[in-house]
Amino acid sequence: MMKSSVLIIEDDDDSRQAIAKLFARADWKVFEAADGDSGVELALRNRPEVILCDLLMPKSNGFQVCRTIRQQLQPTKIIVVSGRDYAVDRASALEAGADEFLLKPITWEVLRESIDRLLIPQRPRAMTSPEELGSVPPRIKLWGVRGSLPVPGPATIRYGGNTSCVEVRADGEIIVLDAGTGIRALGLALEKELGPGTIKLTLLITHTHWDHIQGLPFFSPAYNPKNLIRILGYEGARAGLSTILASQMETPFFPVSLRQLPSHLAIEELKEMAFHIGTVKVQGKFANHPGICAGYRLFTSAGSIAYMPDNEPYETLKVQLAAQNGIDGKKARNFAGAERAKMVEFLRDCEVAILDAQYTDEEYKAHVGWGHSSLSSVVGLALDANVKRLLLFHHDPSHDDDMIDRMLEQARSLVAKSGKAMVIEGAREGVEILLELPAQRQLR
Repeated sequence: MMKSSVLIIEDDDDSRQAIAKLFARADWKVFEAADGDSGVELALRNRPEVILCDLLMPKSNGFQVCRTIRQQLQPTKIIVVSGRDYAVDRASALEAGADEFLLKPITWEVLRESIDRLLIPQRPRAMTSPEELGSVPPRIKLWGVRGSLPVPGPATIRYGGNTSCVEVRADGEIIVLDAGTGIRALGLALEKELGPGTIKLTLLITHTHWDHIQGLPFFSPAYNPKNLIRILGYEGARAGLSTILASQMETPFFPVSLRQLPSHLAIEELKEMAFHIGTVKVQGKFANHPGICAGYRLFTSAGSIAYMPDNEPYETLKVQLAAQNGIDGKKARNFAGAERAKMVEFLRDCEVAILDAQYTDEEYKAHVGWGHSSLSSVVGLALDANVKRLLLFHHDPSHDDDMIDRMLEQARSLVAKSGKAMVIEGAREGVEILLELPAQRQLR
């Protein structure tokens, strides 16, 4: 098996050699450089998986090294190690391309934890056995179910007024889907549950429209230096994921910048549509929604969960656009049909599907091209995909509890007419859903 490799760029001989010994004992292949220029040369020649880099060095300082290496070695993880505890140094290092900023002196435990967190997205761990997983079934908890705008108040008290945020606990991982205003309550609950322990989680962002990221500045675990938070998502239409997330926390919009958050925060732009979070396989799929928007399907030990909060079916949209632009209607229908078939396959046989159902059929007529689904279209999609349980999600801010009740009744009527047994519910804040492990199904 090929050894993992690390490059240590440090001008202090004693410090560099001490760190090198730690890695050598852990059976890593170690490269060493005593100045920035030599470090860059070794990095480009050997392409190590991890680089540890000091800040204050001769020839090229740590900031220069980060910028140079990041331009040419995208996959390599760069950890800046410094004895200077200045917020501006941390922010500048991350801006230059570092993935992590650690303070000297550092222990092997701190290094190992940081490296594991940075490399796990690239290296799926071996599947955990059922014995190791134990008997705790994966579960879903809804923290925010509203679309577009938070609307708390007496008219939305039953279904909830917070914007999109869903928590998934599966196979030893905490996975959070989107960071709407619901993530604030999730953060408080995690701190209460885990107490003084370290919170480790992965946040999957579907897209950077405000209702899916506006809660992040109020996510309290991000303000604790013990916590490890990975944020994954696809690049935005006009700017990168990090830039967009940081922009909503810039002056004059917010008093604390993203770079000032003391938690170990790693933001990674996804390049592949399939990846792993621990042993949970994740399959992404781009949605039909303005800008860059994706949905995710999580494959857990107890089945799969699909999350597609913002998506407009192509059928009506393409036909209407074809008529407006003098395009062959048959070609438009064929395109729409092919895209729908892809979505059906993405959702095929999943245990729980959390899908965009923002508009009634009548409302949708006035919102074609806005990037959201109508009630009948999403129910039909889920039925064709043989979804076991459908949650109507991304409730329109104008819909009060009674309106959602009526939409749910209509949706259940459509299911009844189909003759299928799909369970359908309106997504409701605070609801928890447990997935049955295979052993539990066999006992029934």
